Amino acid sequence: MDHAEITRILTLPYSEQLLARDIARMAYVALDGSPRNVPMGFVWNGSGIVVCTTTNAPKLRHLRANPQVALTIDTEVFPPKILLIRGRAALEVVDGIPEEYLSTNNVYSMTPEQRAEWEAEVHSLYKQMVRIRIVPTWVKLIDFETTLPTAVEQLAAERDAREQP
Repeated sequence: MDHAEITRILTLPYSEQLLARDIARMAYVALDGSPRNVPMGFVWNGSGIVVCTTTNAPKLRHLRANPQVALTIDTEVFPPKILLIRGRAALEVVDGIPEEYLSTNNVYSMTPEQRAEWEAEVHSLYKQMVRIRIVPTWVKLIDFETTLPTAVEQLAAERDAREQP
């Protein structure tokens, strides 16, 4: 998929709404070849997805061996909106807490007091973190209005062909 098509899809209104959400599911392949899928707080920085993790996270071993990842960002309402992203993870050890990490954890409503307590806890735990940057190499938006899963698109085309006189 070329960069222009990726950009076109990622700038569609539904894509922009999904990229403003807080949680993505990141899939990768473990060293033993088995799949893994973990929810991660994320930030869209305009050119890629950024997630952060602890320096001792098991996923880092796997991502160093095979940096290919797939992300799913979706809604919980009907019809669902789904953004699928594939890319390559680039890992960077960061001293302190990356700003992206602090801005990704807005899933739960926190009072200002709770937020201050949470940030103090984060700063007391992490002396370093790993920033994971994922630049999309393939994307698909499924909105069930203008786009469908590929298999459903194929079935609809076959049905439409059968119904033609």
